[in-house]
Amino acid sequence: MIDITPDLVRAINPRHPRPDVAAPKIQRAFEQFGITTRNTVAMALGQIGHESGLIPREENLNYRATRLMQVWPNRFPTLQAALPYQFNPQALGDRVYGGRMGNSPTEGFLYRGRGPIQLTGKSNYVTYGRLIGYDLVAQPDLLLQYGVGFLAAGAFWQAHGLNRPAERGDVRAVTRAINGGTIGLDDRERLYQRALVNVPRYGLLSTDAPLNVEADAAADLDARHEQLTRILGLL
Repeated sequence: MIDITPDLVRAINPRHPRPDVAAPKIQRAFEQFGITTRNTVAMALGQIGHESGLIPREENLNYRATRLMQVWPNRFPTLQAALPYQFNPQALGDRVYGGRMGNSPTEGFLYRGRGPIQLTGKSNYVTYGRLIGYDLVAQPDLLLQYGVGFLAAGAFWQAHGLNRPAERGDVRAVTRAINGGTIGLDDRERLYQRALVNVPRYGLLSTDAPLNVEADAAADLDARHEQLTRILGLL
């Protein structure tokens, strides 16, 4: 298992407020849900880093009308249609999520995106709450706790079989499973590559994974060299 350290959390989000709290919670969730190899850990950190900065947070639905037209062009094709929902998070949540994903027409805001992976919709709160042993329907704000939030993210990852595309570095496939499209693909790729550099591959030091010069990216080789140099300096 890759050791999730506060430094690794800071590498993904340099402004993270509590990397010391996040690191062990991520570690526990990743171990429980089988996210344990270098590639899967890097992909999960990059994807969750894009979704939330590795911070359990709730979806910001406080939008200007012109922004609503950009985010939901089919629902708000005109400024007149968007104005009633401008800076009105509850009305907006019910409008865009109500009557979908297991929500009643008035439950869209209640079951808006929460947690590190932005779990959205009552049906998802039911499903992943059962998987991790918490009643997220009755207490949706539990997802704003580091422990519960990352357990839900781990359960989502495992349920969608994301280790397989993660192992082959398929950022697009993982993004589609999480996002339903490819929103933020460039940033997800950037964070994944950053994670690959910072997630240690023990290589010649303490793993049976061979050093493959032809297959490894230049950044990865640089990281290996830096790690080896640092360790040799401590001897």
